[in-house]
Amino acid sequence: MAEYRLHCDRLFFATHEGVPLDIFPEECGLFLSDGYGAHMIREAPEHRMAPATRKSVTLNFSRAAAQRLMMAEWANGKPYNVDDV
Repeated sequence: MAEYRLHCDRLFFATHEGVPLDIFPEECGLFLSDGYGAHMIREAPEHRMAPATRKSVTLNFSRAAAQRLMMAEWANGKPYNVDDV
């Protein structure tokens, strides 16, 4: 879990009623969901990322999103158009 915390300001878990809540770490936030929404059970403490790490995470996310969009366009044979959504 510590390796995940390095890449976010706050770490949350989400679950539903059938899962025991004691399996989730106390130092993380927790959401309990049902078929219609979710409620925050526990707030996650804030651990601010370093600016260089934040930039790296943002760029990696952007690259992955752009690559997935490009692959979808190639598979579909037509470019993605925001107006069609």
